Amino acid sequence: MSNTENNKRIAKNTIMLYLRLFLTMGVSLYTSRVVLNTLGVADFGVYNVVGCIVTMFSFLNVAMASATQRFLSVEIGRNDILQLKKVFSTSLSIHILISFVIVLLAETVGLWFLNTQMKIPAERVNAAFWVYQFSIMAFAVSVIQVPYNASVIAHEKMNVYAYVGIAEVIMRLAIVFILVWLGFDKLILYSILTFSVSVIVFIIYRSYCKRKYEECYFHFYKDRVLFKSLLNFSFWSLFGSLAWVMMGEGLNILLNIFFGTAVNASRGIAFQVNGAVSTFVNSFRTAVNPQIVKSCTTGDKEYMTSLVFESAKYSFFLLLLLTLPILLETNLILRIWLKIVPEYSIYFCQLVLINTLIQCFDVGIVFTALGKIKQNQLIGGLIYLLIVPVSYIFLKLGYLPETVFYVQISATIFVVFGVNVYLLKIIGNIQPMFYIKKLLLPAVKVGLIACALPIFVKFIMPDGVERLIYILSTSSLSIIITVYFIGMNKNTRYNLKNALVTKLSSYR
Repeated sequence: MSNTENNKRIAKNTIMLYLRLFLTMGVSLYTSRVVLNTLGVADFGVYNVVGCIVTMFSFLNVAMASATQRFLSVEIGRNDILQLKKVFSTSLSIHILISFVIVLLAETVGLWFLNTQMKIPAERVNAAFWVYQFSIMAFAVSVIQVPYNASVIAHEKMNVYAYVGIAEVIMRLAIVFILVWLGFDKLILYSILTFSVSVIVFIIYRSYCKRKYEECYFHFYKDRVLFKSLLNFSFWSLFGSLAWVMMGEGLNILLNIFFGTAVNASRGIAFQVNGAVSTFVNSFRTAVNPQIVKSCTTGDKEYMTSLVFESAKYSFFLLLLLTLPILLETNLILRIWLKIVPEYSIYFCQLVLINTLIQCFDVGIVFTALGKIKQNQLIGGLIYLLIVPVSYIFLKLGYLPETVFYVQISATIFVVFGVNVYLLKIIGNIQPMFYIKKLLLPAVKVGLIACALPIFVKFIMPDGVERLIYILSTSSLSIIITVYFIGMNKNTRYNLKNALVTKLSSYR
C-alpha cells in the first residue's frame, strides 16, 4: 500500500475517531457536572481518591497494552497469520494473569491502604469500601479487554472503535439519569452502574473480534521465545507505566493526606477537563501510531520519521486550539459548567493543561516502533518517580497544593526536551537540530504569534460571557491562520489547497 493511501486511511480513521470524540466530550462534560452536583463535593472527592488506589495497579495493564498493540501491528505489517494468532493468545493469557495479580494486590495491600492511610469521612467509610470493590472489578474487566481493543486498533478499524465508544458514552449518560432518579446511596449506585458499563463494553469488543478476526480465538501456544519477547518489551514499558501511575496517583494521595477530599475533588475536575481536551490528541495519535509501527516494520524509515514529527506537531496545534480559550477563561468556564467550583480547581486545570501541551512534543513512539524502549522508559521513569518525594518535601514545608503540579511540569520539560531528544540521537539516529527544525521551532512560532491576539482581548475587555465569545473567536481564527502560513510546510499547504479546491468543485 502506498504512502498516499496510508495517509488517506489515517485521515479517514481520524475523522471517525473525532466523530466519536465530539459526542464523548459533550456527554462527559455534562455528566461530570451532574455527578458532581448529585454526589456533592465530598462524595465526588471520595470516589476520585478511592478509585485512584485501584488505578495505581494499572501500570501492569498499561505496559502489556503497549506491548500487545505493537506486536500485533508488527505481525499485521508482515502478514504472518500464524504468528498473529500466537501473539493474541499469548497476550490474552498474560492479561488474565495480570487481572488476577491486580485483584490480589488490590484486596490485600490496596485494602489495607484504604482502611488505614486514607482520610475518608467516618460516615462514608462503608460507601468507600463498596466503591473500591466495584472499581477493582471494573478494572479487572478492562485488563482482559485490552487484547481485543488492541486488535481493533492494530487492524485500523477506527469506525468500530468509534461506534463502541459512542455506545459506551450513551450508557454513561443513562447512568446520570438513573443516579438522579433512584434514592439508593448514590455513591455506591454510581460505582455499580459504572462497573456494569465496563462489562457490557467488554462483551461488545470480544464478540466483534471473535466474529471478524480469526486470530482472536484463544489457543494455548507454548512459544517461549514469543512469551519472552512480549515480557521483555513489557518489562521496560512496565517500569515507565509504573512510574507514571505512581506519580499521578501518588500526588493524588499526597493531596488527600495534606488537604483532604475537597482538594481531591478539585484535582478530579482538572483531570476531567484535561481528559476531555487531550482525548482529541490521543484520537489523532491512535489513528497514526499503527502506521508508524508498520512502516518501521517494512523498512520505510523515512515515512516513519515523517509521520512521527508531523503527528507530534499537529497534536500540539490541535491541543493549543482547544486549550487556549480554557487557559484564558478557566474561571468563567468552570462557573458555567459546574455551578459549584471546588477550591483550587482553576489553578489545577491550568497547570494540568500546560503539562499536557508540553507532552505533545514527546516523540517516544520512535522507540516503540524500533522496539528499543529500555533507556527511554528507565531514565524517564526514574525522573517521574522522583516527583512524589520531591512534592512531599514541598508540602511538608507548607507549600500550597498547586506546588505538586509545578514539580510535575519541571520533570516533564526535562524528560521531553532533554532525555528524549538525547535518546533520539543515540537510538534513532535523529539529530537534535532535526527535532528543533521539524517540530519545536514551528510549534513555538505558532504558539507565540497565535496567542498574542486572544491575550490582548483578555486584557482590554471586562470579565464576562462576551469576552469569552471574543476569545473563542480570536483564538480559533489566529491559530488556524498561523498554522496554515507558519506551521505547515509548503507541500502540506499545497496538498491542502488542492484538496479543498477539488472538494469545492465537486459541489458545483
